[in-house]
Amino acid sequence: MELLNATSMAAAYTLGTDPSAHERLVVVAKGTFVIPESPHQELETADEQAPLVMADEFTGEPSTSATLYESEFVPFKPRCDVLLNGSAYAPDGRPVHEVAVRLRVGRMQKSFNVVGDRVWDKVLFSLTPTDPQPFEAMPISYDRAYGGMDEAQDNPENRRAYRRNPVGVGYYPLTRRKHLPGRPLPNTAEIGKPVENTTGRHSPMSFGAIGRSFEPRPTYAGTYDQNWVDNVFPFLPADFDPLYYQSAPQDQQMDYPGGGDEVELTNLTPSGHARFRLPKIDVPVEFTNAAYERTEVAAILDTIIIEPDLRRLMLVWRASLPLKRNIFEMKQVVVGRMTRAWYRARDSGKTYYPSLGHLARARRKERGEAEGEQE
Repeated sequence: MELLNATSMAAAYTLGTDPSAHERLVVVAKGTFVIPESPHQELETADEQAPLVMADEFTGEPSTSATLYESEFVPFKPRCDVLLNGSAYAPDGRPVHEVAVRLRVGRMQKSFNVVGDRVWDKVLFSLTPTDPQPFEAMPISYDRAYGGMDEAQDNPENRRAYRRNPVGVGYYPLTRRKHLPGRPLPNTAEIGKPVENTTGRHSPMSFGAIGRSFEPRPTYAGTYDQNWVDNVFPFLPADFDPLYYQSAPQDQQMDYPGGGDEVELTNLTPSGHARFRLPKIDVPVEFTNAAYERTEVAAILDTIIIEPDLRRLMLVWRASLPLKRNIFEMKQVVVGRMTRAWYRARDSGKTYYPSLGHLARARRKERGEAEGEQE
């Protein structure tokens, strides 16, 4: 199958399967834009377009660190994920012990506190967190949010993970009091709910992607019991919920944006405040099967990734078409709009050449192949 990309963005395709075991041809397009320095400036397309993410990427070791980017080849997302990889900044660049950060995209908004580094300290006969260290910039990640995995000092096989964020810090249900001094606390917390104990049910606060094992995400994955092994494998279980494909936490999911939605960042850039609007871009995808039947689908914007530290915005669109049998029934996919000349050539059954140079090279290639056959 041929994929023609008429956009300036990255584009590719994959196969997806739904719980009914039907295959779909999934097309993904990803655009990279430069975040403007002023709210009066328009977003510009970046000269360097970020490639599509083929497999999950992490901040460190996959099993013990936060997800940085998740594979962008999922079949379907019921809602739009809003993600941000970045840092908290002290207002006016003056060191602070704590600062509130805020992300807003349209009606979706989320705020929390970012605090300086702290550890547990023994004061007389009690344990207490140290005062936060001042900072000018603090990375925000689930690595630094409340959570983690703890083990008993006298029995390493006795381990317990904080299911809402097993890669975080500050969760010490098995650590004895005498071993707590020096253990770090998280750098983020809900507003009005500081982390001041070792076993509380605190909400891990970050703007990035949640891991596939983070609660409540596994509850959407379905039931993999003996019946699934005997009768369903290798297909998805009937109770699989596509919400599993959402990589953003629930409070960072929104209805599919139509473009033009305002984005506002507070204390997430050195300037302290940034504001811009999502671009209004239509991404049509035309599917042509072997019988030359054409179906056009409007790709949906279902992933927004904001990276203020890099002044980068990445948007991911997705479109899909159910297959009757397999991918071999499809002949061509066009992402975006080709030129009018291309469509005229296609409709008249002719070969389209973008320039005389392309035509000349094609003719030379044909002559070379013909001479090779004669020899």
